[in-house]
Amino acid sequence: MSLRIERTKRLASLPPYLFAELERTKKEMRASGQDLIDLGVGDPDLPTPAPIIEKLCQAAKKPQNHRYPSYQGLLSFRQAIANWYLSKFRVELDPEAEILTLIGSKEGLAHLPLALINPGEIALVPDPAYPVYKAGVIFAGGRVVSLPLLEENHFLPRLEEIEKKTAQEAKLLFLNYPNNPTGAVASESFLSGIVEFAQEHNVAVCHDFAYSQIAYDGYQAPSLLQIKEAKEVGVEFHSLSKTFNMTGWRIGFVVGNRKIIQNLRELKTNVDSGVFQAIQEAGIEALRMDEELTTSIKEIYQTRRNCLIRGLRELGWRVDAPKASFYLWLRVPIPCSSLDFAQKLMRDCGVVVTPGVGFGRCGEGYIRMSLTVDEKRMKEAIERIKAASFL
Repeated sequence: MSLRIERTKRLASLPPYLFAELERTKKEMRASGQDLIDLGVGDPDLPTPAPIIEKLCQAAKKPQNHRYPSYQGLLSFRQAIANWYLSKFRVELDPEAEILTLIGSKEGLAHLPLALINPGEIALVPDPAYPVYKAGVIFAGGRVVSLPLLEENHFLPRLEEIEKKTAQEAKLLFLNYPNNPTGAVASESFLSGIVEFAQEHNVAVCHDFAYSQIAYDGYQAPSLLQIKEAKEVGVEFHSLSKTFNMTGWRIGFVVGNRKIIQNLRELKTNVDSGVFQAIQEAGIEALRMDEELTTSIKEIYQTRRNCLIRGLRELGWRVDAPKASFYLWLRVPIPCSSLDFAQKLMRDCGVVVTPGVGFGRCGEGYIRMSLTVDEKRMKEAIERIKAASFL
């Protein structure tokens, strides 16, 4: 007789996976031979730059890299991160106490609530947002209080609208600029307000900075840690995934407040064994070469952004050009839900987009399109949409 296995209360507490129906439809259509243009996935289609791959191949042959790595990460990798932050943002970091290597930033973001909040304590989470923020809080037994990101507020949370009691009880605040899914950016003055809020209410700040280097028209996103006293209240998560097309490599890092990093390091020591050292050596090469590798990547995304925006505007859609990230965040152009519209695009046009409601209640009424397909396929997607009867 087989065991009766049930989902735990933690898993049952997660929001419903609204993409499940889309994934089923996508699988069925592909199985039947239909050609889908996938503008829904946030995974770079461009290959990892060759020098990074070559460095991995060299490092993988070293016997010393075949053993368990350091929990904290190679000191040489952490020093490379410190050098990169100093060069990019004029922020000084102590590699020993203010930097921690992660198995991709998602892993660190998910574990952070376990290291900082107790069951029943409040975390302030943007809506819409990358789903892992809310999931991490739920797994830690915390209470999620949503911060609406509204178009009229440029998709920035209005901290002054948080109830006083909630602000006083909150233990953790998640931020993400440049933003996924909206593509919004934050100014240094906004980040200064975040630091003041955190100091006033004793709230730890987690800034997900994964898209900082995917920026256009000369824009440079500010780091939270550039703000005076930011290290006293928060940490910043970064990843090599988007910047260097290394999503499958699973390597990222968190920097900033040493007490927060100490807590996260202690947690991770008990649940994982670090990042393969050869990948860290490849990461050093990526950070060292930086703009030699990323300039052409950003140019490709900017060209794609312009191409897709031009095509959508020709359809009569209202499109705001994002300053950063590789997403377009668009209002659903007909009277229906974002999930229904995504289904219609996939079934009638063979074009896949992400329904905004999948990122939270405030994402309803929007869809997200990704720039991770080439221009030819983008133009084809536009032609398919143009021919759709329901539009």
